Amino acid sequence: MGLFRILLLAGALCAPALLPAEPFSSERSTAGSAPPAQLPTATRVVVYKGQRRMDLLRGSEVLRSYRVSLGLVPEGHKERVGDFRTPEGRYWLTRRNARSDFFLSIQVSYPGPQDMKRAKANGWDPGGSIMIHGLPNRLKRDPAYYERDWTDGCIAVSNSDMVEIWLLTNNNTPIDILP
Repeated sequence: MGLFRILLLAGALCAPALLPAEPFSSERSTAGSAPPAQLPTATRVVVYKGQRRMDLLRGSEVLRSYRVSLGLVPEGHKERVGDFRTPEGRYWLTRRNARSDFFLSIQVSYPGPQDMKRAKANGWDPGGSIMIHGLPNRLKRDPAYYERDWTDGCIAVSNSDMVEIWLLTNNNTPIDILP
């Protein structure tokens, strides 16, 4: 999907969030409405693995909350490639890819120094390529499959949520992934 089409879609999806009289959604918070000329920017992302929720925050204010899907084995901290776990700890949003195999993706800085140290001590490959992303561009399974934990360790959201996350975060934003 071309960048122009993504931006056009983003504008269409985010326009309702800018109208003060309209609620965004029953599942999402609209705390901190932005002036129409400017979208708010998150200063921190928090993932609550046990609640399958991700919040975008500006200071202590929750800008948006999203339902997430995690790795196929969501409990515990990611230790090595192929364990299907989503990491836990503080990381950073580091890189964006509008042309990934998924509908937009933002890289999480896993593995961090402690992850590398632990993996080296155990003779493991820590894995990597942990992303926040939308659905696969080419669905290989029934759509209902993607309503549960299904990733290799990434944090997945709906495509419309991914557009918002893409627009409301910057690279180098901290992300705290909690149990």
